[in-house]
Formats: sequence, structure tokens, C-alpha cells
Amino acid sequence: MMDTKHIPTLAALLAAALLAGCAQTPVSANGKEPPPHPRADVARHEPRTEAAAPAVPADPAQAALRDGIAAYNNGDYKGAIKKLGASEIAKSSKANQLIAIKYTAFSYCVTRRPGPCRQQFDKALKLDPGFELETGENGHPLWGPVFARAKRALSSLR
Repeated sequence: MMDTKHIPTLAALLAAALLAGCAQTPVSANGKEPPPHPRADVARHEPRTEAAAPAVPADPAQAALRDGIAAYNNGDYKGAIKKLGASEIAKSSKANQLIAIKYTAFSYCVTRRPGPCRQQFDKALKLDPGFELETGENGHPLWGPVFARAKRALSSLR
């Protein structure tokens, strides 16, 4: 059981603690408000701005490549084919073009269109005769055999 004679004291202490958080501007010994800090008005009225990172111009080819691969990864193969065929990619580096061609080929193969899939692999090999699929991609049951046929055809032309 609680001793009730201390309740008024506890209540007063609690009220004092709560009111301390609402303290007003301090008053100097002469009873007047102390002068503000020289930069106090600026800090109070000017919006705080963070140093902005320099804007990096967006590379349209990289954006199209990223969007195309994202579409592929999300199962939107038609969208991937469209995005990966962007003119920005065709005008960009050989590495970007090869990645786009590879994912376009994958998209055709996954949608059971081996003809266009093969055409994409032929295009990649024409751009870079040393083009290879990654180890995990090479043995894929849909595009692995198509790529192997494209490689054999290239070898027979040499």
C-alpha cells in the first residue's frame, strides 16, 4: 500500500519537471533579456541548406540498359526487348551494346522465339567474335543451345 502523505510532494515535483521543459528566454541579472547571439536571427530565419552533391548528368544509354534489364528480371520480356533496343544503347559503348543484345536474346529465347534469339547472338558475335556467355548462362536449356549453334556457325566461317 502506498503512503498517501507524499502524493502532493510528488505531484509538485512532477509539475516542476514538466514546466522546466517550457522555460522561457533566460533573463540577465538586470532583469532584461540578454542580447541575441550575432548569428541567432540568421540561424532562426534562414532555411538550412545542405551541401548538394554535384549533379551527375544521366547517361541515357545506361538508363535504358538498366530499365531493360529490370524489365527482363521482372518477367516483362516484351518490354525488355523494346527498352534494350533503344537508340541510345546502339550509339553507346560496345560493352553496353553486348549486354543489351544478350538480354534481348534471352528475352526472345524465354518467349520461345529461337529465330530472333539466334539473330541476337549472331549480332553479338559479329560485334565481338570473342563474345561469351557467363558460366551460369552458358548451360541454360533455352538459350545455351542457340548460342552454341551461333558460335559453331561463326567458327565454320573462319
